[in-house]
Amino acid sequence: MAIKITQDKIASVHVSNPSHAQGSVSGYTSGGGSPSTNVIDKFPFASDANATDVGDLTVLRGNIGGGQSSTTSGYSASGLEGPSTLSNIIDKFPFAADGNATDVGDLTVARRFVAGQSSTVSGYASGGSGGTNTIDKFPFAADANATDVGNLTVGKYQVSGQSSTVSGYTSGGFSATNVIDKFPFAADGNATDVGDLTVARYGPAGQSSDASGYASSGTPPVVGTIDKFPFASDGNATDVGDLTVARFGPAGQSSDASGYASGGNAQPPLVTTIDKFPFAVDANATDVGDLTQGRYHSAGQQV
Repeated sequence: MAIKITQDKIASVHVSNPSHAQGSVSGYTSGGGSPSTNVIDKFPFASDANATDVGDLTVLRGNIGGGQSSTTSGYSASGLEGPSTLSNIIDKFPFAADGNATDVGDLTVARRFVAGQSSTVSGYASGGSGGTNTIDKFPFAADANATDVGNLTVGKYQVSGQSSTVSGYTSGGFSATNVIDKFPFAADGNATDVGDLTVARYGPAGQSSDASGYASSGTPPVVGTIDKFPFASDGNATDVGDLTVARFGPAGQSSDASGYASGGNAQPPLVTTIDKFPFAVDANATDVGDLTQGRYHSAGQQV
């Protein structure tokens, strides 16, 4: 007997099995500065609203960069402890209940300003201060230290991270590069240069739909540009919109329908703004809420 697969059934499968790099319930903004904070903020995807403080990282940490997300937990790796101590901490906090983070492992190199990527089974921290090109990987199934699994094409920091189902991406970075690097999830390996952002910059936030990666904001000069590049084929990004406030260093989150950029530095001031832009069409962002405090270079997660 032939089985007829309708578009409605395809759509229902897509909704019930969202991408690992997207959430359907909440976005999180953890740590950041300045001054450094340990606060974990949470905001809903279903409705536009302000964030609430739902827990703390294990230590005050600024200059973190990208975060990582499994289906059950958020991760925040790297950062700056105090005025000058680089961190190798991998913190983990639960999605099922609001609560504090626990220290579950270490990166291979203490650093700040990393990009975060997530496969279905592992978290990645790529790049970082000092111009490192290290790609670290740590497991979601067990609490453990990271291992060095490859290199970016060039050492850079204040970078944005994006994730498809098969690859991690690291885009932009200091000093003002436009390079989009791509590395595989299926096997440990080095990244390759697969395209360029529309504007060379550092300090963008990263977001991921099921089809595209996004890099929003950055400096210099301070911009609100939202760039979009395809996952299906290697290629350059296109400018598809603007955030409501030009800034750098916001945290990036992704639902199954929208990208979010929370916080950031408008040079000055620090902003609390949570911006949201659609994946289905190219458009400007709208201001949908506020964090509990202004901060930048936080880590973003979603469930």
